[in-house]
Amino acid sequence: MTEDYRSAADAVADDIAAGRLRPGDRLPTQRAFARAHGIANSTAARVYRELTRRGLVVGEVGRGTFVRADPPAPGPALAEPAAHRVDLELNYPLAGRQTELLAAGLAPLLRPDMLESALRPVGATGTPAAREAVAALLARPGWRPAPDRVLFAGSGRQAMAAAVAALVPPGGRLGVEELTYPVLKAVAARLGVTLVPLATDGAGVRPDALAAACRTGRPHALYLQPTLHNPLATTMPPGRRAELAEALERWDLYAIEDTIWAFLCDGPAPLAADAPDRTLVIDSLSKRLAPGLTAGFAVAPPRLADRYAAALRSGGWTAARFPLAAATRWIGDGTVDRLVRAKRDDAAARQRIAATRLAGFTLRTDPAAYFCWWELPAPWRAETFVAAAARRGIAVTPAAAFVVGTGRAPGAVRVGLASPPPEVLGAALDTLAALARRTPEDVDAY
Repeated sequence: MTEDYRSAADAVADDIAAGRLRPGDRLPTQRAFARAHGIANSTAARVYRELTRRGLVVGEVGRGTFVRADPPAPGPALAEPAAHRVDLELNYPLAGRQTELLAAGLAPLLRPDMLESALRPVGATGTPAAREAVAALLARPGWRPAPDRVLFAGSGRQAMAAAVAALVPPGGRLGVEELTYPVLKAVAARLGVTLVPLATDGAGVRPDALAAACRTGRPHALYLQPTLHNPLATTMPPGRRAELAEALERWDLYAIEDTIWAFLCDGPAPLAADAPDRTLVIDSLSKRLAPGLTAGFAVAPPRLADRYAAALRSGGWTAARFPLAAATRWIGDGTVDRLVRAKRDDAAARQRIAATRLAGFTLRTDPAAYFCWWELPAPWRAETFVAAAARRGIAVTPAAAFVVGTGRAPGAVRVGLASPPPEVLGAALDTLAALARRTPEDVDAY
């Protein structure tokens, strides 16, 4: 009988692998499966348990058993030779019961009348309900955007690309922090935009550095992450924001303010509060919810709205109505707020893990951030450390990925804390700490 249930499970697994059973397909009831295969009901139950154990199907109470969308990820390896990675490069924060909460919000949209409406096209201005919902979502103490200033892209990256395209012509110059988001570097390269690195200190971009850049070759615009800057996790204090707002006016500049990580903390009002007519705010749902369920947002000053909307349309970056309808429901029913609270707690817990496991090393971070900047001990260089970590199955990001221009990259790595389970994160950080306490020569000889 043992072989009977395993053979039956193998046959179903073969159908899934061959595509005869596709993700989301519903399997017959266990009783129907038993009749079709001439086996006992108890044996059919063992078949379904075996398929679940293999990660091929998932059971939903009251609905049945379905083929999983994706098999579960294999367990990570932390020692040589590494067959699988622990990903401390990308940050994909997830919260408990996230899938169930999101599914509940989607269910009403699947009614035929709701689905018919949600599948209609929509432009850069979205829908009135979406504009109201997003304006409330983005509001911070001291700043609440007007709903009629909200525009929509398909994702945060598309919102960013449209902002750069709207404000900087091909061949133009965009001022950025001297360490900046790698995706912004790629967007600029694709659009033919030159990035101008601006020196920073613990408070963010230095006004004197911006003034010097403007005197020698004024950039067309700035791109900044004032709150939980990636990768340094710094948050610009109100005084520095006010200084930059004055500089934008003095030098007749616009700023693109990326607030993608600001939801994790109760930071100061955005730069847009000090420079409402000169700041274009971009954000998205990707970190609040999940990378695959996203919509991009922008809050544009009136004089930039038409230009930004035109960039969205010309780039094919406008949002689709269905994700906007879903986002509106998730915001309105409190799902986004619940997930934000959960992710704030999760980020704080992961920061405590990092502080414990990397104690004694030089870290730059914030208790609310999902990443930290690790200044490596001598004689380690970032690239050497990244390679050594990779041989142990752990991926971290070298400083060079964030450096703008031809300046020398610091001996540091960014460690993303969001993606692995907490116990895997702790074990990976233990491995990295042990690695950093040795020298590259010792590691090579090991």
